[in-house]
Amino acid sequence: MNTPLALIGGTGINQWPGLEVVRQHRIETPWGPPSAPLIEGRLCGQPVVFLPRHGQGHKIPPHAINYRANIAALASMGITRVVAIAAVGGIADWFPPGGLALPDDLIDYTSGRDHSYSDGSPGAPLDHVEMTPAYDPELRADLRLAAAASGVELCGEGVLGVTNGPRLETAAEIRRLQRDGCDMVGMTGMPEAALAREKQIAYACLAVSVNWGAGLKGGGSIHAEIDASIQRGMAQVQALINALVLGAHAST
Repeated sequence: MNTPLALIGGTGINQWPGLEVVRQHRIETPWGPPSAPLIEGRLCGQPVVFLPRHGQGHKIPPHAINYRANIAALASMGITRVVAIAAVGGIADWFPPGGLALPDDLIDYTSGRDHSYSDGSPGAPLDHVEMTPAYDPELRADLRLAAAASGVELCGEGVLGVTNGPRLETAAEIRRLQRDGCDMVGMTGMPEAALAREKQIAYACLAVSVNWGAGLKGGGSIHAEIDASIQRGMAQVQALINALVLGAHAST
């Protein structure tokens, strides 16, 4: 069997539509259990592993996710490629609600998270991993090809700013992110990306804009906007990922 692609689902994806479940893996890592059992299955006839980062029923807030256990559990299954789905707020004019983008860099504004396996504990390695580029170029290229094959339009690339959550940002915070060069803002992109790099897993983020950043546009109910945008965006995500899975199979 081919090495499966791993999908990390965020807000809007607790279960992957069309995934034929083969078995669930309950894994215990040195950092505790992951957010949920890892679901091994087949998508479009090809092997995949799915992990809902917020847990079953979407109950774990961004700052409380056990990112180290999640990535370690995937690594223990031999996973070498991860596509992480992230619901984000659009900051750049080109990234409206409902749109998809492939971040090409990030800025980490989080605090208080266990962000590395190099934690000073006995036997822990001391790794100064490089984060340039922040996301795996080959996997991002495959995602662009899958978007073209599936007819899904990508709004662009850009910098993802990662905040602690679970609250949304203030308008002043969004203005700061703009000044810093962020094109979108999310709550789960770090330390997930860095931990994957430490485990030598190719990692890319597929970002779905679910609302405008605070103070930018709109004025209606933010939660109504988020719900509607998730419905639109996730249908495109599923089409793109299906094409990615089929494309990876065709190239092997």
